[in-house]
Amino acid sequence: MENLYQDNLFSEKDKKIYSVAEITKYLKNLIKEDPFLNDFWLSGEISNFYHHSSGHMYLTLKDKNSQLKTVMFKGDNSKLDFEPEDGMQVEAKGNLDIYSQRGEYQFYARQMKKAGKGKLYEKYQKLKSELEKEGLFAVSKKQEIPFLANKIGIVTSPTGAAVRDILSVMKRRSSNFSVLIVPAHVQGKLAQAEISAGIRYLNSRNDIDLIIVSRGGGSIEDLWPFNEEKVARAIYNSKLPVISGVGHETDFTIADFVADLRAPTPSAAAELATANREEVLTRLDNLTKRLLNSSLTKIKESKNKLNSIEARKIFSSPAELFRDYEQELDNLETQLVHQIEKNYQDWENKYQLLHQKLNNLSPLKTLDRGYTILQDQTKKPIKSIKEIEIGDLVKARLTDGLAEVEIKDCRKVGDINGK
Repeated sequence: MENLYQDNLFSEKDKKIYSVAEITKYLKNLIKEDPFLNDFWLSGEISNFYHHSSGHMYLTLKDKNSQLKTVMFKGDNSKLDFEPEDGMQVEAKGNLDIYSQRGEYQFYARQMKKAGKGKLYEKYQKLKSELEKEGLFAVSKKQEIPFLANKIGIVTSPTGAAVRDILSVMKRRSSNFSVLIVPAHVQGKLAQAEISAGIRYLNSRNDIDLIIVSRGGGSIEDLWPFNEEKVARAIYNSKLPVISGVGHETDFTIADFVADLRAPTPSAAAELATANREEVLTRLDNLTKRLLNSSLTKIKESKNKLNSIEARKIFSSPAELFRDYEQELDNLETQLVHQIEKNYQDWENKYQLLHQKLNNLSPLKTLDRGYTILQDQTKKPIKSIKEIEIGDLVKARLTDGLAEVEIKDCRKVGDINGK
């Protein structure tokens, strides 16, 4: 291997062929012989952070122009006084080496300290805080995900692994739905505009029940379109419910917080969007049992109520229902008769009194006392001597009849008193 660089001239006869393992081993030796690469400090922003169940940490350290895969084993990271996370700016001390199985060079960190947050992470936190204060994450604004969606719109890359995973899960779970895929870039400069436009387009149709916005995992840069305000507002303003299935389970984007439902992965989004046939049958069976039990309970309650009503005395002796009314009617009739008799007696008394008064004022009563009423031939009462002359025949009305009288003489009252 020492003569590898000198092996430039070779022919079909004497050329030497090296294996991948030999080249990898040679490069590992070169790196180990370099004292600088065996102990140096490295500054960068964390992305794709993963804390394995074994205790080892796997991440990528990056800057504006490059990135470097990094490993920090359990024995070293157990001394850390913080938990690394995506977007965190750190300084790490360690060495460079080659991971032979993959032929990849990577940084092995032995020490690490925080050096501030990365610019993208700070931007993410700022926008997240602003939108949260504005109410875009409010639970009260979340729409209910339909249990049985007939047509599902998917905004994603048509060539990515995410769409294949989604369709595979949907096909396995159910076949009673259709899918409309709206192609869009899911990373890069065009992504945010295309994702937003895809959501608006699906809202303009009248045959879509549910929207899935999705892409596979990646670094914070790869997932950044789903942290853009334009995409967040498109999801928030959607009249259709939206499920976000972006990245891996540990990835959280602003789209996840705004969406009506967050799925940890694209496959999980597909499961949440479609009802499994067995789940539907089980749910229908449970609903059938609940309906039957509810109906039986209602019938039993109604039957008990009917029996209780039937057992009442009023139904065994219905005549009793009218006894009180009959007695009350008799009382009212007696009161009415008494009132009529009383009224009649009052009116009778009044009549007698008025009759007596009338009799007292009657001219006939005057005749009973010995007075006479003179009338002319037309039976008109004569009130003055001026109405008669000597020789006139007049009628004298007495108590018991009339008498014809001839006027022999007539004088004024004064003249009579003077004689």
